[in-house]
This record gives sequence, C-alpha cells and structure tokens, in this order.
Amino acid sequence: MLKGKLKLPDKAKRAFPDRLGSLVAGFEDKEEGNRGSDLVFESGEELETIQPNGYGSGGESENDEDDEDYDEKVDRESDLRVRPKPEREGPGSVSVLAAIAADDKRSDLEYELSQPEINLEKLQRIASAGLPDGGGLRATAWKLLLGYLPPSRDLWEKELIENRLKYAKLKEELLVSPSQLTRKKVGALSYCDHPADGVVAGPLKRHEISEEDHPLSLGKASVWHQYFQHTEIAEQIDRDLQRTHPDLKFFSGDSSFSRKHRESMRSILLLFAKLNPVIRYVQGMNEVLAPIYYVFSTDTNEQNAANAEADSFSCFVRLLSDSVDHFCEQLDNSAVGILSTLSRLSELLKANDEELWRHLEFTTKVKPQYYAFRWITLLLTQEFNFQCIMRIWDSLLSSPYGVQVFLSLFT
Repeated sequence: MLKGKLKLPDKAKRAFPDRLGSLVAGFEDKEEGNRGSDLVFESGEELETIQPNGYGSGGESENDEDDEDYDEKVDRESDLRVRPKPEREGPGSVSVLAAIAADDKRSDLEYELSQPEINLEKLQRIASAGLPDGGGLRATAWKLLLGYLPPSRDLWEKELIENRLKYAKLKEELLVSPSQLTRKKVGALSYCDHPADGVVAGPLKRHEISEEDHPLSLGKASVWHQYFQHTEIAEQIDRDLQRTHPDLKFFSGDSSFSRKHRESMRSILLLFAKLNPVIRYVQGMNEVLAPIYYVFSTDTNEQNAANAEADSFSCFVRLLSDSVDHFCEQLDNSAVGILSTLSRLSELLKANDEELWRHLEFTTKVKPQYYAFRWITLLLTQEFNFQCIMRIWDSLLSSPYGVQVFLSLFT
C-alpha cells in the first residue's frame, strides 16, 4: 500500500522497445542505437462530424450528395473537413498571446525535428505540452516517441523502407487465402513441369493436394482450418470497425474513402491476430489503432500517407507491447494482468485522495473495474472526443515512464 505523497520512479526509462519484439515474428531485432492523405488541420479548427440527418457540418444539399461528381470529389479529398471555430470573446491580447505561444511551440518542434540527431528528451518535453496540428508534425513526432524512427535522421529512409517491405511480405504471406496460395503453388509447379517448347506428350497429370491443403481438412496444421478460424476473427473486426468513431466520416460511412480506411485497419488487426495466436484480436484494439492510423494517414507528406497502413501496424505493435498483457485473459489474475493493474490504481487513489477512495469503495461501492477498466485497456480512447484524444496521446506517448504508468498516475 502506498503511503504519503505519490513518488515517481527514480530514473526515467525508455517507454517503448527499440524493436517489435516477440509480438511480431519476421521483424528482426534492431540495435539500440539504430534505433497518409493530404489533410491539414490548423490550430483552432475542428473535425467535421456526421450529423443525424446524414450531412456534415458543411451544410451540403441533398442534390449535391446524390451527384456522382460530388461523390468522386469526396472520395479524393479528406472526408474529415475542417471549420474554423468562432473567435473567442474577450480581450484581444489573450488571443494574440495564445497565437504567439502556438507559433513558438511549432517553431521549437520544427527546429528539433530538423536536427541531424533528434534529442528525444527535448521532444518528450515539447510533446507533453501538446503537439500542433497540421504539417505532419504529429505523425513524425509520434513515430519518434514510439521508437519506430531512430533519433538519427540519416537512418530514417532506410528504416522506413525496410519496415514497409517487411509488412508487405507478412501481409502477402498471411492475409492471402489458401486457394490463392494453392494456385500459386500449382502454377509454379506446372510451369516447371512443362517442356520448353510447350508441347505436352500424353495425358495431363493431375496435381495431388496434400491433406494440409485440402479445404475439408480438420487438422490443426491445415491452412484451411486456420483460415476458417481467422474468418470468425475477421468478422468480429469488421463489426467493431463499423462502430469505430461513427460520428467521423474518416472512419464511418459508405464512401470509398471511409471503406479504404476500414480495409487498411482490418488488415492491420487481422495480421496482428494471426501473428499472436495467444492474444489474437480483442474487442477494443480497433479503438487503440484508430488515432495512430488517422494521424499517419493525414500526414501531409504524400509518401508517408501512402504508407500509413504499414507504419501504423509497426507503431500499433510497439504501443501494445507496453500493455499487451491486459488483453490476455489467461493473465487477468496474474501480477501483470489487468486486475493487478486496477488494484495498483486503487492503492494510488487511496494514497493521494483517501476521501474519494472511501467514497467509491464504501459509500457507492464502485470497484475500479467499473470506472477504470476502459481507461487502462483502451488508453482513454472512448472517454473523450477525437480531437482531445490526440492531445491526450501527445502526453501519453511522451511519458518517459511508459503508457501504463502515465495512465495510473494521471487518470
């Protein structure tokens, strides 16, 4: 039980691993030293949401919505439009000072990100106070804070190319249906068996199908058996993605724009499930992925935005590495499970605000499972609007003590 004032760890440690680790087979270890869309949201602007009548805040008419040219334009452009907030009432000096402070913060961040060697401690300090919207600054900063990009700028291009190629290879190997794999095998064999002149003497030979390749095989090693098991997971992912931020047109709706984003997120979550058979996919992982994928997809750098899926997968894995045990039901009652984490949170609350702790524990009899379970597992993604989530995550990802320590100390 904690007593007295809350104490932080004596020494800050790296919050995220410098490699993807055991969560993803196929991504090789990196030495500790080595280490998309065109949307721009300026400071003071809001994301457009879907209104009950089906229209966004832009006020488009019904005729415009039905027009094919309009639909094509919506598909090409970001479906999360922005609208300026009304100017805050009050003395003009306040808004001027705020604008100056925002410009100074942006300048500090741009300067730090332009250095040949990024000072991660300084970046953490800047990010903890909130990162500016627009210009792809948040996307680059998050990749650095998560350890996806190394501090040395000279290594960025090499690291990005390698990780994106590895993701493409994993996707090709694990997300292709067994029938497609069989066709590739048969095609390769047929090509090798055919004579150079293309003339086949005698009857054609029928290729034998192994038991593992047979669609009716019930063996655990059968690729079809595994495929049908993952089909159930894919259906669960599809249902959850339909419910991911339904008020935002970036994620929701029937436009090709939103469908493309859901398909990319589906691939990320399904690939993670296949690479982690013990954990697989747990409801809520879609909520954790959403901020990462959105920020990377809206990077103003076109090449980075085009590779948002691959970058999001790697950063999603790194983020979960700090709290993956909370998604493993077998570990719920262990020292690293979610129940143990909630118990520690309750002890911290008692040590810092005993009156509130007694009120929850004895007066209302509300256990931490009922008010903090979602905070811890979903990283506060269901407690605030999307704009606030990104601001909170700036501080969350910049914590030198790790995501879970941050959540325990500051929720």
